[in-house]
Amino acid sequence: MRQFVCLGHDAPTTSDFSLDDLAGGAGRLDVLARSITAALLQSHGIREDVRVHLVLGDELAVVVDGSAVRRLNPDERSTAALVRNALDHREEAIGALPAEPSPGVELYRRGFEATLEELAGEGTLVELHEDGEPIVDAPIPEDPIFVLSDHHDFGAEESALLADRADRRVRLGPEALHADHAITVVNHYLDTDGYERF
Repeated sequence: MRQFVCLGHDAPTTSDFSLDDLAGGAGRLDVLARSITAALLQSHGIREDVRVHLVLGDELAVVVDGSAVRRLNPDERSTAALVRNALDHREEAIGALPAEPSPGVELYRRGFEATLEELAGEGTLVELHEDGEPIVDAPIPEDPIFVLSDHHDFGAEESALLADRADRRVRLGPEALHADHAITVVNHYLDTDGYERF
């Protein structure tokens, strides 16, 4: 299993946003929607061994599981609609119990720290950061959980949490990448066993 935790600093926590303005009025939900599709979609299929956790406003987490999700299309608008539908059900998420608005999509009332706590023990926590060690210099972890931010850098509290909890801090290359592009590079790196198998 590989997992991705994507922080959405400005992302909406209610469904009151337009699918026609994902980059502006929806707090760069376009980046997060593209991150979901980059993580889960392959040509003519869905990666069933991948799970994505969108942490929205350090308040809610939308989890999309590749082994169960249905009607996931490659365009960001329909993917954002899946997120908006999840937010429509936020009142059904109570305590540790999620709302389950559609197959393979769950909504939890938990922020970044609680998400990291929930994932503790499920695999190797890897922070993606432009100041990390090159990914090619680190062994490929078993059951990796990659943590990355949206168009903002990690905040001071987020950085402190990651410094305390992440097993590794890696970078993907000499240039900073958009979150969805970073996920594509990570998937390719893992698919090829560290660029060894083609």
